[in-house]
Amino acid sequence: QVQLVESGGGLVQAGDSLKLSCAASGRTVSSYAISWFRQTPGKERDFVAAISSSGGTNYRDSVKGRFTIFRDNTKNAVYLQMISLKPEDTAVYYCAARRGISSRPLEYEYWGQGTQVTVSS
Repeated sequence: QVQLVESGGGLVQAGDSLKLSCAASGRTVSSYAISWFRQTPGKERDFVAAISSSGGTNYRDSVKGRFTIFRDNTKNAVYLQMISLKPEDTAVYYCAARRGISSRPLEYEYWGQGTQVTVSS
C-alpha cells in the first residue's frame, strides 16, 4: 500500500509559479513511477507529467518547458514545479503511483486526494 498526499496548490495569477508536492508513505516511492494528472469539472482526468523509478520523465505537450517533475527520495516525495502558469492550467491536480510508467489514469492503483490550482487571468 502507498498513501499519497498532495499539497502546494493555490490561487495565483497568470505567469506565476507554484510547486506541488506529493508526499508518500507506506512504501518507498523510489520504486514506483509517479505521475501527475489534472481534472476540471465534467472532464476526464488528464495526464500532466510522469517520472519513472529510474528518473526518466514524460510530459504532455502543453506543459513542456513550463512544468518539471522531479523526485527527492530522501523525503519520499515527488514534486511538480510549474512556471509561467496559464488560466488553462486551472484544475485539481492529483498524484498517482504504479509499478512502471504510464500516462493512462486507469492504470494507476494509488491516488492522492488532489490539490486545487487556480490561475487567474
